[in-house]
Amino acid sequence: MLKNILKATVFTVGVSMASGMLLTPSLADVIYNRGSAAEPESLDPHKTSTVYEAHVLRDLFQGLVMQDEKSNLIPGAAESWTVSDDGTVYTFKLRENGLWSDGSPVTAEDFVYAFHRLEDPATAAEYASMLYPVVNAEEVNTGKAKPEEMGVKAIDARTFEVTLKAPTPYFLEMLTHQAAYPVNKASMDKLGADWVKPGKLVSNGAYTLAEWVPNDHIKLVKNPKFWDADTVKLDVVNYITTEDRSSAMKRFEAGEMDSYDDLPTEQLSDLRAKFGDQIHVGPYLGTYYFAIKTDKEPWTNPELRNAISMAIDRDFIAEKVWQNSMLPGYSMVPPGIEGYTSAEASFANETQIDREDKAKEILTKLGYGPDKPLKMEIRYNTSENHKNTAVAIQEQLKPLGIEVSLLNTDTKTHYGFLEQKGDYDLARAGWIADYKDPETFLGISRKASGNNYSSYNSPKFEEAMDKAAAAGGKPEERMKELAEAERIMIDEVGNIPVLYYSYHNIVSSKLHGFEDNVMDIHPSRFISKE
Repeated sequence: MLKNILKATVFTVGVSMASGMLLTPSLADVIYNRGSAAEPESLDPHKTSTVYEAHVLRDLFQGLVMQDEKSNLIPGAAESWTVSDDGTVYTFKLRENGLWSDGSPVTAEDFVYAFHRLEDPATAAEYASMLYPVVNAEEVNTGKAKPEEMGVKAIDARTFEVTLKAPTPYFLEMLTHQAAYPVNKASMDKLGADWVKPGKLVSNGAYTLAEWVPNDHIKLVKNPKFWDADTVKLDVVNYITTEDRSSAMKRFEAGEMDSYDDLPTEQLSDLRAKFGDQIHVGPYLGTYYFAIKTDKEPWTNPELRNAISMAIDRDFIAEKVWQNSMLPGYSMVPPGIEGYTSAEASFANETQIDREDKAKEILTKLGYGPDKPLKMEIRYNTSENHKNTAVAIQEQLKPLGIEVSLLNTDTKTHYGFLEQKGDYDLARAGWIADYKDPETFLGISRKASGNNYSSYNSPKFEEAMDKAAAAGGKPEERMKELAEAERIMIDEVGNIPVLYYSYHNIVSSKLHGFEDNVMDIHPSRFISKE
């Protein structure tokens, strides 16, 4: 899942007061002002990809299974499930008291419709490939089969059955992703594209959508129809968008935000001194990387791509730019997944001087030098942290005769450009685990993935990934094949991993239930406020 950013102006006292009036419906309500470093492109679960969208959608919708405040798997719209002996058929029993916010029951047909819609080519869902383990899902998505041939069906109103091509160990965790959430067909048929608008969106989660003021806030209110509404402590959750992290710190200090999901890392020492244990930094299952356009000259040459990767001083970036709140990264799969050993770049244990010498040799061999400098553009989305990272790489590549230009856009523009396969050289990206399995980090490099920004297309990589999928019932063999796939992708430099993520949150001591976890998942449903 992508990590990204947006832009908002610093509020004056007058504007802040006006916003406060707007965001405060009643003095009796318990309100959580939740700062967000980016605004969603959409609140359609099948047309989103970022963690910022996921946070909001996790409050609005509920999949078959969900995650609790510690990112543990728990029942969601399904109260229970069974798995066939061969691990390929999952049968979910939906809650009898599961309702949509309009009072209509959540049924198995809702999930059949949602899964069909995700795979419908007309939906153009980035995450369509996520359901490819389901029988005929890929065929439906590529126009080779009809939706009714997909391995999903409603046995009755409360029983939903999914048939997989092969055992898929991460399948249940995968279903916690927003791409697997149900959507209300009746509402969509009636309202068309307006179904996602405030006051009209019919959802089945703990909250409903009340307001969305672009580049300012998204207001959610408690859903009285939610099956577990009695345990929901917050009446209102305001997602307050600001891309300016320094401004967010000021707003937190002024009490305008109860939390914010990123920090200006160059201020980390000062922030820790000022806010103490309200600063939360810890291991986060994610990789900060740069996509490189593998289907564009001269980047079609893996040797050249490797030279760029070798020349990037990850230790410097981790220490000086990110103040040791991130770790140097040499693999797409970060450490911390049980039973898996990541395949690091071959130069990971070499000194930076040796790496740079080898990079120079490659550039010289390919004909680049003072008389023919290599020109490269780095794109990044707005953030002090991303800017400082891009500038550091620009300076590191300069001595090698590489002329780097920088291009900054807001998050919506940045990722929209990448999703549309725009023309670029190097582009910042990040991937946060959708589930605790190596496949979530490697699957984005498959040729069919909507998140394959590099347009990486390697038959050897595809073959290794297919073998891993076929070995689903044999954990050790599967992990071995995934490691082989990662080794191929790293050696061919399908992407350039640079850092392993940590979460960087600031959380008011008034909040309870905001539990640190490696997925950095914090459903508002489990949070309370003094």
